[in-house]
Amino acid sequence: MESTETGAASAPTDAVVRPDHKATLHRYLQAARDALVWKVEGLDERAARWPWTPTGTNLLGLVKHAAGVEFGYFGQTFGREWPTPDDVPWMAEDAADGEDNADMWATAEESIGSVVDLYRRVWAFADETIATLDLDATGRVPWWPDDRSGITLLQVMVHVTSDLARHAGHADILRELTDGSAGLRADNDNLPPLSAHDWSAHVERLRAVADEAQHRADARRT
Repeated sequence: MESTETGAASAPTDAVVRPDHKATLHRYLQAARDALVWKVEGLDERAARWPWTPTGTNLLGLVKHAAGVEFGYFGQTFGREWPTPDDVPWMAEDAADGEDNADMWATAEESIGSVVDLYRRVWAFADETIATLDLDATGRVPWWPDDRSGITLLQVMVHVTSDLARHAGHADILRELTDGSAGLRADNDNLPPLSAHDWSAHVERLRAVADEAQHRADARRT
């Protein structure tokens, strides 16, 4: 570092710009939101809600779940209620049947468009909380144990982004199983430029490797 004529050290010309932590957190949060919504685009109603796992995980259910997550953590945690409760009946304490996973699947009456529209409105609601509060603003998560229900906006943003990113990963796999579509986002699939034939050969290679690895493991046990 060079010194000026007064003897004070001058900052290097390539000094790192101090980041806006809230903006950085929000950028990652929005990326996860966009990924989830993108994964249901172009699907019909049946494909969007088709259960692919033994526990019923499905694409549209993940989007509906994300709406509930953001409504709860960015709303109720900081004393804000959703302005139109009829939009989220499964979140009510007296919800019909009290089904624990009602937010993980969409009814036949809830179209793809209506669920996506709800989620976009919820994330606008959540963004109001983010814009209004400082990162060290405190709230309380009503459904967490009392001894650890206190939380800051910073912690909420990290928690929710982590949750949505995990579900975006689920959505990646479900969409690929549904119609073969894959990729990070609409403008960048982040995949090697292989042809359908090359991908098929790659899958067969992995299956052969899996069989060989199991054969070797079995041989070691004999």
